[in-house]
Amino acid sequence: MSIHLTDDIRSVTDLKRNTREILRQISHTGRPVVVTVNGKADAVLMDARTYERHLRAANMARLVAAGEEDVAAGRVRPMRRFLTEFRRARKIPR
Repeated sequence: MSIHLTDDIRSVTDLKRNTREILRQISHTGRPVVVTVNGKADAVLMDARTYERHLRAANMARLVAAGEEDVAAGRVRPMRRFLTEFRRARKIPR
């Protein structure tokens, strides 16, 4: 996802005056829009689908990081042993 400097950076005043147009642009291009206040980036607007994808990616990254920490700390066990323990705990026949 790239940002087009001339199209995707808008002032808060522009957002107030052209809300529908900017929302249409976000939906059409799939690119976020940076909203500035006094010339400085203040917020980023993106469509709901893109936001959900970002949330899923961030959640997955947290899970992977936790798994990597477990591996580094030695909190691992062979898969066969895990599956055996899992089946026994849930009384799943082989």
